[in-house]
Amino acid sequence: MASRRISSLLSRSFSASSSSATLFSRGRNTSNLSRGIYKYSTAAAAVEDPINPSVKVNYTQLLIGGQFVDAVSGKTFQTLDPRTGEVIANIAEGDAEDVNRAVAVARKAFDEGPWPRMTAYERQRVLLRFADLIEKHNDELAALETWDNGKPYEQAAKIEVPMLARLMRYYAGWADKIHGLTVPADGPYHVQTLHEPIGVAGQIIPWNFPLLMFGWKVGPALACGNTVVMKTAEQTPLSALLASKLLHEAGLPSGVLNVVSGFGPTAGAAIASHMDVDKLAFTGSTATGKVVLQLAAKSNLKPVTLELGGKSPFIVCEDADVDKAVELAHFALFFNQGQCCCAGSRTFVHERVYDEFVEKAKARALNRSVGDPFRGGIEQGPQIDTDQFDKILKYINSGIESGATLETGGERFGNKGYYIKPTVFSNVKDDMLIAKDEIFGPVQTILKYKDLDEVIRRANSTQYGLAAGVFTHNIDTANTLTRALRVGTVWVNCFDTFDAAIPFGGYKMSGHGREKGIYSLSNYLQVKAVVTALNNPAWL
Repeated sequence: MASRRISSLLSRSFSASSSSATLFSRGRNTSNLSRGIYKYSTAAAAVEDPINPSVKVNYTQLLIGGQFVDAVSGKTFQTLDPRTGEVIANIAEGDAEDVNRAVAVARKAFDEGPWPRMTAYERQRVLLRFADLIEKHNDELAALETWDNGKPYEQAAKIEVPMLARLMRYYAGWADKIHGLTVPADGPYHVQTLHEPIGVAGQIIPWNFPLLMFGWKVGPALACGNTVVMKTAEQTPLSALLASKLLHEAGLPSGVLNVVSGFGPTAGAAIASHMDVDKLAFTGSTATGKVVLQLAAKSNLKPVTLELGGKSPFIVCEDADVDKAVELAHFALFFNQGQCCCAGSRTFVHERVYDEFVEKAKARALNRSVGDPFRGGIEQGPQIDTDQFDKILKYINSGIESGATLETGGERFGNKGYYIKPTVFSNVKDDMLIAKDEIFGPVQTILKYKDLDEVIRRANSTQYGLAAGVFTHNIDTANTLTRALRVGTVWVNCFDTFDAAIPFGGYKMSGHGREKGIYSLSNYLQVKAVVTALNNPAWL
């Protein structure tokens, strides 16, 4: 039940026959949508000084062998506040030499240390204590996440940090339930399979959900008895360092989890190509995923799990309650400033309800609360950094130049930081860049379609296959779409439901493998067959 409560906070779901909706952060009735109840003052938000976070940055070094240490080179890099562009802290900049140190420590911890030799019950208890510490430090973790990333504090504190604790308890529960099989054979043999930890896992996480991606990666790896070398995103190193410190407080032996902050071409490439890393897991862009896969193949052919980009369709069917569909489509795209790999970034709307949908989608975007993410009631904070900010504005200009109709937004919000106004385009065509490329920002593109065959073909005409949303009353329509869409997750009358037990991953160029749930455990296990000859067995 705990997972249901937490995941319902993150997702929005609508019953086709219900008059109310389960909404993110504040319960609201969508029947009020057209009356514009989401009031806010853009002028006030633009001129107010940023709130000073009530949290200190205590950890800025690399974590290797259970100790916080400087980079061998002595170099540091700046992590910035996306609300202002100002420096939060100087972080130790790890590179290949630091990765070598971390891998050596992780290798020794796996080959000689206590972690894989502990009983599964003992490993479970460590993860459960970690979950308790996450809850104890909820506000501190959330404040670091918001300060470093720009996401609303309410989202971090009420949803993402509790989900991290839930993930740890979920994987703690699996620790003592991992086992092999006894297999019958044709002959006098006893055959069993062993599920063994794979060894040293290299993990590279992104900047959009630092704490949750930390949990998605570390949870299954540790539950299976592996050791870890992790590279955090250079934009958001802070929260993972604190979380790692808490994990050691919970009783994790030294050397089992090592964290190297740094940049992709140096630290990330060193992990991906390291000959003594047994497994690699990467979350990020498809372009970088290709590089990571090449480096892994050219080194020791280590197995790779990839969770990559997406351009997910959100399909509004002709029978839709338009008010509810608008609200869910809005959430599907704009959640987390649009910086979500599975964002519903291609909104396909049936021609019968298209015009009404566009007008109400515009009104909803105009009423979205944008501002300092530490303020209560804020739905949208700044984008992560100047590179992402500039990239989004270029895509917006491309949409205008290619002939799409800019309904609202399309420009900077305020005069400081990396804020962008919620943007809505209508009359979007499939060949436009805003309909093909992953923008990773608050830009909704609304496309018109005539029938199911057409929308299935168009929705699948992409290099990506991460997720999709379907909004309909009709169970036959829902069943047709869920089976026809070539994606790893289909949400029907809901979106972004991330229960700890639900597997997540993509088709096509959205990646390899699955994270979360029982399927994630296989990423960190080897299967060994053991065959023993039997002498005069009583039975076979």
